[in-house]
Amino acid sequence: MKIRTRGLLFDMDGILISSIGSVERSWAEWAKARNLDVTETIALSHGQRALDIIRKLVPPEEVESEFKRIEDLECADVEGLRVLEGVKPILESTPQKFWTIVTSATERLARIRLGYGNIPVPHHFITSEKVAKGKPDPEPYIKGAELLGLDPIDCLVIEDSASGARAGKAAGCKVLATLFSHKHEDLDAADYVVQSLADVSIRVLPGDYELQLDFEPLVRRSGLQLVSS
Repeated sequence: MKIRTRGLLFDMDGILISSIGSVERSWAEWAKARNLDVTETIALSHGQRALDIIRKLVPPEEVESEFKRIEDLECADVEGLRVLEGVKPILESTPQKFWTIVTSATERLARIRLGYGNIPVPHHFITSEKVAKGKPDPEPYIKGAELLGLDPIDCLVIEDSASGARAGKAAGCKVLATLFSHKHEDLDAADYVVQSLADVSIRVLPGDYELQLDFEPLVRRSGLQLVSS
């Protein structure tokens, strides 16, 4: 299948970087210190801002200090961080003007993880501090499209979480999801689902203003613009 888009909006954790071990260890340590259910806390930790999760779990007067604590834990834990399969070839073949990152992580945490993976950091990208509402709200992806100077309808969101896919869809983007952290039935907001980015190739089309993605979807739900082979 071949689809066209003018801009790519990448989630970070679970799309560019595998950080699931760091995330789960950090939140487990934090939950134990707070005498909270570890399994339930870890389940909340994927695909949303830490600030939004903390707000659900602690009294308002403790939000700021506990948010700082979990950020420190995650920043310190780099064990097992790795670039996911397929990422490097895509980024190496896609000029920077076509893509940016939209992550629920703080800028401090994002720069640590991207730096650890030697992934190029866009000059401007969206982090948790740059939005009033995090995923699944559409604000992060609306602002990501603005960074590229595009309308959301001209962008493709690449996500692995249910909340991220819903955010991209609500923003007006098309959504390509991978199966890194969720089952395909949980990714009902995605237009297409692939196993991983290793199944996707990208090239710049003549005219230098549009990209073509080639992939074989595991799940196809709605129509992106198709072009003949």
